[in-house]
Amino acid sequence: MNQSMDSMRILVAYAVAAACFAANAQAPAPVPAPDAAAPAAAGTGLDPLSWLRGCWGGSVNRRDFIEQWLPPRAGMMVGVSHTIVQDPRRAGESRTEDYTYLRLEARADGVYYIAIPSGKKELTFKLGGVENDKGDMVFAFTGPGDAFPQRIVYRHTEAGSLFAQVAGKLDGKDTSVTYPMHRLDCATGERVS
Repeated sequence: MNQSMDSMRILVAYAVAAACFAANAQAPAPVPAPDAAAPAAAGTGLDPLSWLRGCWGGSVNRRDFIEQWLPPRAGMMVGVSHTIVQDPRRAGESRTEDYTYLRLEARADGVYYIAIPSGKKELTFKLGGVENDKGDMVFAFTGPGDAFPQRIVYRHTEAGSLFAQVAGKLDGKDTSVTYPMHRLDCATGERVS
């Protein structure tokens, strides 16, 4: 049960990471669409992910999450996420459930997504491909081993929304959770239309 709770916290942390991934307090720079028939090369650098800079947030199952990403610099984007859970017994009260330090790194062999959830061991996922799916840009990261999650997928819609999906085996069962995100103003925390 304790391992399940840790896995669930990691799951929520990744969802928060996804929210901020899509962050950009100003209008996002256009991202060139790769050929829909073939995934883009994994070693193309961070330019296709620069739309993540800024702040994103969302809510799922009494959990509110926010992420903030700095713009790409010297082959790296640095981010942080914060997840709070609303207390169902006390209206208006909440507590921190998780925080995660994040970074995207452009390496010689590809782009990597690295997360350190709540001071735990660093988790690394490699960008396996970028696809244009009916106008949505889909970024798929995969991690080694059997620990949950094994896959993290970010879908950036034409309308500017972000859907983060974490997937893999959890307690021996295939599990997939998708978190909807929207852009936030970094200074006020208000939703940006």
